[in-house]
Amino acid sequence: MEQPSRVRKILLIEDEADLLAAMDRSFREAGLKVLACATFEEGREALRKRSFDVLLTDVRLGAFNGLQLAVVARDLHPNIRIIIYSGFDDPVLRAEAERIDATYLVKPVPFDALLERVLLPLPIDD
Repeated sequence: MEQPSRVRKILLIEDEADLLAAMDRSFREAGLKVLACATFEEGREALRKRSFDVLLTDVRLGAFNGLQLAVVARDLHPNIRIIIYSGFDDPVLRAEAERIDATYLVKPVPFDALLERVLLPLPIDD
């Protein structure tokens, strides 16, 4: 039986510059490849051009939101792991995340807990 695959590439979307830089640095120090984007548009373009194992995005991204980006990601890359985080425990947003098989986390999320969630084994592609 094949073993689940390992996470190799993360797409990180966060519009708060300091938090984006800190998360990018922390994931890289953990040995992961990260593409850090500051806007919805950058993230959408990255999803169109490359493949990723994990999409990690804030809910609030200017005029758009991370759930919209997650829908794009799911359409383009059906097996991508999606983690959406927010400062608000909104039941509607949580339900929308679950509908597209995404994890919804409420900030603050300790980095160790976030890293653990990101590093869960990925399913084997058929």
